[in-house]
Amino acid sequence: MSQQENNSAASAATSANTEPEPIKAIPLRRPGRWIAAAVILIALALFVWGAKTNDAYHWDTYFKYLGDKRIAQGAVVTLELTVFAMFIGVLLGILLAVMRLSPNPVLRSVAWAYLWIFRGTPVYVQLVFWGLFPSLYKTITVGVPFGPSLAHFDVQHWSAPFVFAMVGLGLNEAAYMAEIVRAGINSVGEGQREASVALGMSWSQTMRRTVLPQSMRVIIPPTGNELISMLKTTSLVTAIPLTTDLYGRARDIYSVNFQPVPLLLVAATWYLLVTSVLMVGQYYLERHYSRGSSRQLTAKQLRAQAAAQVAGGTG
Repeated sequence: MSQQENNSAASAATSANTEPEPIKAIPLRRPGRWIAAAVILIALALFVWGAKTNDAYHWDTYFKYLGDKRIAQGAVVTLELTVFAMFIGVLLGILLAVMRLSPNPVLRSVAWAYLWIFRGTPVYVQLVFWGLFPSLYKTITVGVPFGPSLAHFDVQHWSAPFVFAMVGLGLNEAAYMAEIVRAGINSVGEGQREASVALGMSWSQTMRRTVLPQSMRVIIPPTGNELISMLKTTSLVTAIPLTTDLYGRARDIYSVNFQPVPLLLVAATWYLLVTSVLMVGQYYLERHYSRGSSRQLTAKQLRAQAAAQVAGGTG
């Protein structure tokens, strides 16, 4: 081997052993972002300062009633109303979704008519009708048509605005949940059901083990949004009228002290607090049902992969 060839081989070996210099990436200058951020922060600071120095907000009254026992009790009633109404809405929504997907034209027509009525009329108007239910129906008789009666109810003596509010909100919510559930079921490919049937699964097993777990990715996000929307819609139960909820308690207080602004801020703060908790729960629930839908590894999976690589390298 000649001297020139030896020098070339030595230079190549030296270049292979020498690490390349790191690339110094210079980020693009984006002055528009900084200007927009500065303008927004200045506007926000001016709004907060103006609200703080404005005596019309009555911040002393706000902090006085923020932890009031009556407001807290109203928040509990609002939560109960939200949970019960959503329970009715989800169960009835599933039934309506199955009816909409049924090959029976009568069931499909009844479900379509239900959705048409309850989605086409305002929820406030529906709650007003439920508040007038004792005036519309004096008595309710349950029995065989043109035959003996099994039970008789005197509606005039009913005094259950909470029940009427719960039923009214639940029936309205069922119309929206039916479409959410139907969309979730239709999002699962027909091949998944055919494969389950080929494996010997029954219809209930196919729905429970194949269709529903996959459809939850589509059902959970809008259902969480409907739950949060239901929490805020409970403020409309004043149409029943129901005054023991959060907004009703705040309205009763400011109708006495004639300071509606701070009491409305108190109610809004409680609504924001409960909504924030529900949003956190919705986030973790969505993350649970979205496992495997993305190729991006989670932090736990990345740590397990790094540990496996280290173990393989040492071995």
